[in-house]
Amino acid sequence: MRLRLALLTVLLVLLPTLPAAAQPTAFVGGTVHPVSGPEIADGVVLLRGDTIAAVGPRDEVSIPSGTRRIDASGQVVTPGLMDAATATGLVEVSAVGSTRDNALDTDDAIRAAFRVTDGINPNSVVIPVTRLGGVTTVASTPSGGAVAGQGAVIDLHGETVDEMLVRDRAALYAAFTPGAADATGEARGGLAMRLREAFEDARFYAENRDDYRRGATRDLSMSRLDLEALASTLDGERPLVVRAARASDIDAALRIAEEFDLDLRIEGGEEAWMRADRLAAADVPVIVKALHNLPTEFDRLGSRFDNAARLDSAGVPVAISTFDTHNARTLRLEAGNAVRYGMDRDAALRAVTLAPAKMLGVADTHGSLEVGKTANVVVWSGDPFEPLTRVEHVFIGGDEMPDDSRQKRLLRRYDDQGDWPPAYDDGS
Repeated sequence: MRLRLALLTVLLVLLPTLPAAAQPTAFVGGTVHPVSGPEIADGVVLLRGDTIAAVGPRDEVSIPSGTRRIDASGQVVTPGLMDAATATGLVEVSAVGSTRDNALDTDDAIRAAFRVTDGINPNSVVIPVTRLGGVTTVASTPSGGAVAGQGAVIDLHGETVDEMLVRDRAALYAAFTPGAADATGEARGGLAMRLREAFEDARFYAENRDDYRRGATRDLSMSRLDLEALASTLDGERPLVVRAARASDIDAALRIAEEFDLDLRIEGGEEAWMRADRLAAADVPVIVKALHNLPTEFDRLGSRFDNAARLDSAGVPVAISTFDTHNARTLRLEAGNAVRYGMDRDAALRAVTLAPAKMLGVADTHGSLEVGKTANVVVWSGDPFEPLTRVEHVFIGGDEMPDDSRQKRLLRRYDDQGDWPPAYDDGS
């Protein structure tokens, strides 16, 4: 009896310290765009903890008592947007080298072992302003050389990188560009030769690891860590994302991917519309910027505004990106301009949600409003692609994000300073 009383006393002491179950949240009455299925008028999205618990018409979803209800009538509910090509958390001030952690300062053309994850700064002031644009997830990517390294997919919340991380080493990044050619001898052929050598050495290494450890193999062109990173890409553990703009460079990337059976994605693809049929036949996704139509470099002479629409019409999986860090918040406007130049509206929404999630291997948890997926949800005042539309609510992992950023704090700080510039006083 005394033992039972002692145990009961201990339980009563501990109970107040146990975490309470998170209050469910329901967005009620809005036009819901699940992306994975048809639009739902007068819909409900129910969140429980950090996952989506239910999605459907209002009369088919049971909302538990005690649920926080957010009236979304007249508004639009979508998954959080995802930008597949940024340096978010890696670059703070572009002109200050100590705040740039997206590239190694080395002459080595192959930097496959470089991982961006350890350099991501959860306290970056870029993150809150990006969230305010409805972007909840990004790929933080490396740059430089012929093979830049391994990128990561992160959610834009959390106090530590571990809390933010959706997928570490989500993809290996390479380039078939004039800059990458400079790193390997200033010729496209030299770049292709170096990439082939790297993958051939990695394949040889994977087949002869024991001999390599004993020093009983031929010399290889890279470090062991670089070889391991390339070997895991050869094994299909992660895709190879190749930055290529010119149609002939896309051809070269496709040839190398076919030779080594690589899971290829094209990033940039300003002239990808010229190779739409070939890309569709190979089922190679392309990450594009919708607002590229000027030949800013010689390898982009064929840039055009309807690139995304042409690729989508040909059956190429398309993701839309800002290719920016400090302006990733404008992702919805990139998608809107793709619609303006002929892309189907549903396809454009998919291109900034589920398509990039699939390309980077996180579609099982991200990119659409489906039961069991991570509760990344945005409520918009209207059409997300319209410039005057406001973001009403942003939830990441089931938590509502604050409607605040450094820019807003600065606005509040100086908003009450009176007229500026002050009126001139001539002393009369």
